[in-house]
Amino acid sequence: MSLIHVAVGVVRRHGGDGPEVLVARRPDHLHQGGLLEFPGGKVEPSEGVASALCRELAEETGLEVHPETLNPLIQIHHDYGDREVLLDVWETDAFSGKPEGLEGQPVFWMPITELRDEAFPVANRPIIRSLRLPEYALVTGPGLDTLSSKHFSAMLAGRKPALCVIRIPELSRTEYLLRFRELGSFCSQAGHLPLVHGAPAEWADAVGAGGLHMPWSEAAQCTERPVDEHCWLGVSCHDAEQLAHAQRIGADYAFLSPLRHTASHPERAPLGAERFAALVRGAALPVYALGGLGENDLAEVKVLGGQGVAGIGFWWDYKSSS
Repeated sequence: MSLIHVAVGVVRRHGGDGPEVLVARRPDHLHQGGLLEFPGGKVEPSEGVASALCRELAEETGLEVHPETLNPLIQIHHDYGDREVLLDVWETDAFSGKPEGLEGQPVFWMPITELRDEAFPVANRPIIRSLRLPEYALVTGPGLDTLSSKHFSAMLAGRKPALCVIRIPELSRTEYLLRFRELGSFCSQAGHLPLVHGAPAEWADAVGAGGLHMPWSEAAQCTERPVDEHCWLGVSCHDAEQLAHAQRIGADYAFLSPLRHTASHPERAPLGAERFAALVRGAALPVYALGGLGENDLAEVKVLGGQGVAGIGFWWDYKSSS
């Protein structure tokens, strides 16, 4: 079975209800007909992906997009059974023209908050995850068991919306759930999404949790998705096998570490940029880079294909938590 290489475009704009993306409805007679899709098409043997996407956007929607304005979003390998595709997804908010369905297909702007899995082909679903997830993931550091709520709130204030993984290994399960309820409310008030760190049982009893982030030791014990579809599920991974397992159990995103040397885990060899990028290309889910990174490393991580930056050091005030 040959691989069909498809360039996919996520064209963004800011609408009245927030960020929107351009979508089209597939004609009924085509494969996956009737479902929504992001515009794009096959990459010809003589074309680069960016050039192919600009051509397809012009042919399908009439929009003019220049290759240098495109940024990589995610790559997805998917086997439909009767065909295997590689979706090479790029995004842009720089375009000229008014979109229209030049091939007879309806095209329209849709708020990102209204994107639903069931409306798109299965292979498109990681794209939806990537669009709805923030670019940063905050992981709490040492001392959170005694850190004042006021100081925790101050550290969250003014930051771009992020996942916030509340990790407090020093506490018992009962103590953790009580502390999570308190701290999670501060996360929500600051525009961040509080995530339980640990086992599915903790998530089930946590008040106000937006989802569950599992360390690899917990994820390795799962054979299927351990939480419902209405919350986020993340897994900490370190290699291709773990990323594949995270995908099998239905994780919405993964942390991949360490990209660089870290003081917290000096015994772990860093992946480095080339290896990180290769692992991300083989993963059909959004991947955050973790390990030795700061907020200013976001652009580099994006070039490597990552969803964004995760970490402790770039936001956690160790001195005040001691």
